[in-house]
Amino acid sequence: MEPLFHENSYGYRKGKNSHQALERALKSAFNNGWAIDIDIKGFFDNIDHELLLKAVGHYCSDPWILMYVRRWLKAEVLQEDGKLVSRLTGTPQGGVISPLLSNIYLHVVFDKWMEKNHPEKPFERYADDIVVHCKTEKQAKFVRQMIDRRMTACKLQLHPEKTKIINLRGITENKYPRSLDFLGFTIRMQMVDTKVGRKLMPTIVISRKSKSSILEKLRSMKIHKMRTSIEEVSQKLSPIIRGWMNYYCKFWTGHTHNLWRQINLRLNKWVRWEKGLSSRSARRWIKEKYKANPRLFPNWELVHP
Repeated sequence: MEPLFHENSYGYRKGKNSHQALERALKSAFNNGWAIDIDIKGFFDNIDHELLLKAVGHYCSDPWILMYVRRWLKAEVLQEDGKLVSRLTGTPQGGVISPLLSNIYLHVVFDKWMEKNHPEKPFERYADDIVVHCKTEKQAKFVRQMIDRRMTACKLQLHPEKTKIINLRGITENKYPRSLDFLGFTIRMQMVDTKVGRKLMPTIVISRKSKSSILEKLRSMKIHKMRTSIEEVSQKLSPIIRGWMNYYCKFWTGHTHNLWRQINLRLNKWVRWEKGLSSRSARRWIKEKYKANPRLFPNWELVHP
């Protein structure tokens, strides 16, 4: 299947990733002032088994493969209370083959349909996260309506509230969201310094939801209550911080600096609790640690204490 999938499908594919999907979305936003943020309601739970098997059968005629796919889809679910529940729709949650089956389904339902019916409309799809770009408000309304019909015909449903038309920089009297959330980032218009001066351009920044998730993770870790050395605190935090940096600092770093300051504040609080120091003395203590080892915490590369 891999050579047959659409070039704008990025989820669960070898050599494809979310950063590539975001780069493509940003590029499309430069040439299109409108976008449709598509959310399929309960996608993995509502895939129609017969339509999915028909899609798999279109690309694979081996009867034993179709037999095992059917068995996989129809296998009963064992609940915590010991009861077996039959599945009539959907793919197994966490199943190793579910990402591939869902990609096959949306390849037929959406990707090839868009290629045939709306070839001039760029889109990005990461699993069931889909963004379609349009030139005008009229186009966006029309394409959204057509996608809604297509999904309904394929026994899927667009989420009525989460599926939105986004106005990045179009002119209209109607009110629309002015930013697009996609894969943990927000694409929005922002003043940017260029070689020819400041310009209003589409920019990628970390989304509010992602910020809230990171801050909630930091709160749950209760860093200030860790009764151990600063080096062991670093061992616990560094892999997590490095993961956040690798993902959210891919395009640029300025939009993440407040998060790294929040980590530094929590480290200061740890010093006050662990060493019994005042706020000023704690800041001085942590700065000495920074001077001795600037790489002790990954975020110190961007925002030092």
